[in-house]
Amino acid sequence: MKIAFYDTKPYDKIWFEKINNEKYNYKIKFFEDKLNADTAVLAKGYDVACAFVNDVIDTQTINILNDVGVGLLAMRCAGYNNVDFKSAFDKLHVVRVPQYSPYAVAEHAMALLLGVNRKIFRAFNRTREGNFSINGLLGFDLFGKTAGVVGTGRIGRVFIDICKGFGMKVLAYDPFPAKIEDVKIVSLDELYKKSDIISLHCPLTKSTKHIINSESIQQMKQGAIIINTSRGGLINTLDLIEGLKSKQLGGAGLDVYEEESSYFFEDMSSDILEDDTLARLLTLHNVLVTAHQGFFTKEALESIANVTLENIKEFEENKMLTNEICYKCGKTDENCNRNRGKSCF
Repeated sequence: MKIAFYDTKPYDKIWFEKINNEKYNYKIKFFEDKLNADTAVLAKGYDVACAFVNDVIDTQTINILNDVGVGLLAMRCAGYNNVDFKSAFDKLHVVRVPQYSPYAVAEHAMALLLGVNRKIFRAFNRTREGNFSINGLLGFDLFGKTAGVVGTGRIGRVFIDICKGFGMKVLAYDPFPAKIEDVKIVSLDELYKKSDIISLHCPLTKSTKHIINSESIQQMKQGAIIINTSRGGLINTLDLIEGLKSKQLGGAGLDVYEEESSYFFEDMSSDILEDDTLARLLTLHNVLVTAHQGFFTKEALESIANVTLENIKEFEENKMLTNEICYKCGKTDENCNRNRGKSCF
């Protein structure tokens, strides 16, 4: 199998080459360019295109991949909101890595919470400059506080366990909730009103886009902290900024940003930020932004490489694609191939 690997970073190459050489011996061409309509033609002569969270896999991109002979789109991530599945159906099989290390993301979410609450990044900057004053660095005990967790998938459940370890009470919202001991499943409205911390662990869909907005922020406790390690589009960023400026919100820890694709994973330190909204976020002393690194642990990278290459092996061997998804997935359809143990088309 020949794989066109897009949006390559040094760590991608290290782990995929290691696992590929140990188990598969596929021919992989690593491209630094993101996958989009301009770069899809680079996959000519390849069987598989391997993409990531900020690639643009729209109708035009899919048609080009199909025209140049690509049969499989292998997403090396869990999220897939950047894929036009209706356009891909009957042209490209799409697979993903549904889970790699839920601990990596959940632990990063707690690190963001601790960093924002205890002002760790501000304290670090002060002491580096010889300023050992603690004035303005006041936080609060997590013990006894209420965490509102949106999404009870694997990452959400691990984050809930971490919160319990801190002695926190936990409320959760999920339209299809998992059963979790000592966790009360509530409506979003109740979660907003009763939570001291709100952490987002849900996918970005039409129903979850901008679930954090001016209306929901006004329902929250004054001083609540918002944590987002899922998808930037869950939050209306301008509304978040207004909530922070008005002191309705006490802080935010963000590993994702709605318009991150032009910035995150890239070194922009020599450039002036043209995104005024992101620039404004970065000026707020109670906001901690990291560049989509929640997944970034050794264990997660190894798992991503293993699952992605195993997905490709199933395609090569014409087996049912275990981690395939299409626009029909999740819908009740007696004619669905997946329900009959076959690939989506």
